Amino acid sequence: MAASVAVIGCGAWGRNLVRNFAELGALAAVCDADAAAAQREAERYGVPARGFDAILADRTVDGVAIAAPAAQHFPLARHALEAGKHVFVEKPLALALEEARTLCALAERLDRRLMVGHLLQYHPAFLELKRLVREGRLGRLQYLYSNRLNLGRIRREEDILWSFAPHDISMILSLVGAEPDTVEAVGGCYLHRTIADVTTTHLAFPGGERAHVFVSWLHPYKEQKLVVVGSEAMAVFDDGEPWARKLLLYPHRVAWRENLPVPVKGEAEPVPLVEQEPLRAECRHFLDCITTGASPRTDGREGLRVLAVLDRATRALRREAAAAPAAPRVVGTHPDVMIHESAYVDAEVTIGRGTRIWHFSHILSGVRIGEETQIGQNVVIGPKVTVGSRVKIQNNVSVYEGVTLEDGVFCGPSCVFTNVLNPRAEIPRKAEFRPTLVRRGATIGANATIVCGHTIGAYAFIAAGAVVTTDVPDHALMAGVPARRIGWMSRAGHRLGEDLVCPGTGERYRLVDGERLEPIGG
Repeated sequence: MAASVAVIGCGAWGRNLVRNFAELGALAAVCDADAAAAQREAERYGVPARGFDAILADRTVDGVAIAAPAAQHFPLARHALEAGKHVFVEKPLALALEEARTLCALAERLDRRLMVGHLLQYHPAFLELKRLVREGRLGRLQYLYSNRLNLGRIRREEDILWSFAPHDISMILSLVGAEPDTVEAVGGCYLHRTIADVTTTHLAFPGGERAHVFVSWLHPYKEQKLVVVGSEAMAVFDDGEPWARKLLLYPHRVAWRENLPVPVKGEAEPVPLVEQEPLRAECRHFLDCITTGASPRTDGREGLRVLAVLDRATRALRREAAAAPAAPRVVGTHPDVMIHESAYVDAEVTIGRGTRIWHFSHILSGVRIGEETQIGQNVVIGPKVTVGSRVKIQNNVSVYEGVTLEDGVFCGPSCVFTNVLNPRAEIPRKAEFRPTLVRRGATIGANATIVCGHTIGAYAFIAAGAVVTTDVPDHALMAGVPARRIGWMSRAGHRLGEDLVCPGTGERYRLVDGERLEPIGG
């Protein structure tokens, strides 16, 4: 006999559960505090709208699926278990660790199935990704990171960490197969004094794997992406892509040549997937567990492990908030400069008017920054570095001592500067720093590496992922590992053809001695 389920909560997500259980032939009733909302769903699917107590008293109802606000998960799930019902509860299982432990113990004592709605554990792309990891296709796991970002529904019963991160933490724990040794988190509260809108959580595992989870509901576009980096390959699960490209396998790895890390790249391989609504698979799994007595893939204990990570991250956020001074953490006076409250600016720093410094960045002592420069998130500059005016430094860039950026330089996300050729952790080599000069208007692409001791010429263009090991002429277009000149670029950032005329502005150039490009007429 097929199992029957009542859905508790007919809001935006609850309606999806109602639809799926109805189409699986298992919907017995619906319930919502808003009687009109419940009645609409009842009429749509031909089932009764009933009160919660009446559903619990009905012996023909085998289980309940709870899609109520997170603060109600614990009391609703507890009452349902005590009434002998199997329980599916949307994430998070509860808002307190002790409440989650209580639900797990209660389900085990009463021999009821307790399942948590960690939806992506039922997504075909994640299941294929997990298979690739288990078969060793990625080699040894090294780093995992996820972005779950949107400008969408902003909650007040839980913060962004508890609202968005459970899915990603669930996937990461499943792939690594262990619980983290350490959990650290940073975040910011912008719409409410005590409710985090943006958080980044860092996890370190006993096997050496590391991970981070970046979540935000203050983001200009939607992104749901999980990246898994292994020693032999990398994989990207991007739920925003069409099915044919939701899961890509990159046969990338890093080789070491002449004491330098060199990326070895391959073409991305789409992994074939069977198209299936993850929620349908999740609902069917719950029904199967009720019928067979099997333990759900995302049972109460799995939900408890996720909550334990969330709890540790929350305590880390609270420690950060307690340590933060009331005023922005800025030393010195910088008129007409925007410095985010999470950024640090040391003493003896000069910053020009109109410059902006964003989240979690650190400007060390002795740094000079010009006017109208944009410094992104998680950027470190210094000590004793000079950055010109109208420079743009994107997220996750470190500009070390010995590096000089002239006016108008662009540094793409995660590009890398070095300042020592043969670093050793146990041997100080500050006296051996080699200077790097990036001349006016040059562009350095995302993930490019600039080996120290070289000059990047004015208006040069370093392609994404390139590794620069020599001086670069003005206007040169450099690509590859090691980087080689493959063309010339105009001041406006357009690649020049054989006529050496900028296709964007019409500006004309000429070659001098076959190796140097200069504009005609200055």
